[in-house]
Amino acid sequence: MSENVRDYTDERAGERETDGTEEQREDLSCPECGGDLVADSERGETVCRDCGLVVEEDEIDHGPEWRAFDSAEKDEKSRVGAPTTNMMHDKGLSTNIGWQNKDAYGNQLSGRQREKMQRLRTWNERFRTRDSKERNLKQALGEIDRMASALGLPENVRETASVIYRRALEDDLLPGRSIEGVATSCLYAAARQAGTPRSLDEIANVSRVDKDEIARTYRYVVRELKLEIQPADPESYVPRFASELGLSDEAERRARTLLKTAKEAGVHSGKSPVGLAAAAVYAASLLTNEKVTQSQVSEVANISEVTIRNRYHELLEAEGKVELR
Repeated sequence: MSENVRDYTDERAGERETDGTEEQREDLSCPECGGDLVADSERGETVCRDCGLVVEEDEIDHGPEWRAFDSAEKDEKSRVGAPTTNMMHDKGLSTNIGWQNKDAYGNQLSGRQREKMQRLRTWNERFRTRDSKERNLKQALGEIDRMASALGLPENVRETASVIYRRALEDDLLPGRSIEGVATSCLYAAARQAGTPRSLDEIANVSRVDKDEIARTYRYVVRELKLEIQPADPESYVPRFASELGLSDEAERRARTLLKTAKEAGVHSGKSPVGLAAAAVYAASLLTNEKVTQSQVSEVANISEVTIRNRYHELLEAEGKVELR
């Protein structure tokens, strides 16, 4: 039997409610021999698997009218749009008029047509953001996307930040606070939830609000929305610092070992995770004979050289104590 023929019993069973009546059992079986029915999509018929009786014909094909012979051709001919996303204020469900003043054949539009398209773009934009909440959301999500791009954060962090901001907007947490401040705190929380944290200084560098406001708004949003955010792990900063400094895998592994030893000795308690990670990277570069200065690590981690020196000595002392046990 051809691959276009599929089991009709399972297909109809999902469409109808089965209450065990005799009529429904007959509808799913051949009226002549009682055999199973199969649907032949190529011929638009429903036939009996056993005796070959054509039970229905000229059925409606609900599939596309085009054919595709490979996945690339299928994607090219598919008429569905992009999936919905929380990173757009309307979740990507509205129509967007392109900025190119060209027709379907790639020819330039006339002056009158260009004016008409510009008026259409203006009205389309007005209809996309009809109230203050939508305008607020559009501005905030644009800020989140801009800051995430500057910080090199992945797509899942942007989606999570957008969801957190939507919750804050629905719970009416914005009155008395700036849109940029709440958007920045949502991105900071999302980065920590996803295990790709950025320090408060790094976040403040790409934000339009100061560090104190970000910290204050972040605490407020986390408390009001009851977000479960674990303390930042110093090890989560190590791969990024090592990559930006061009260190080897051996140095990165050594830095992780230093941090694990520090946790066992309790040195990490009350210390900044960024400072510990930077000090571990610097100490690992010395232990593996790779030339990295304190100023280079300080610039990458955005902390002072004094912090690196203090934490660096504490890490080495902790490792010595653990080894002596």
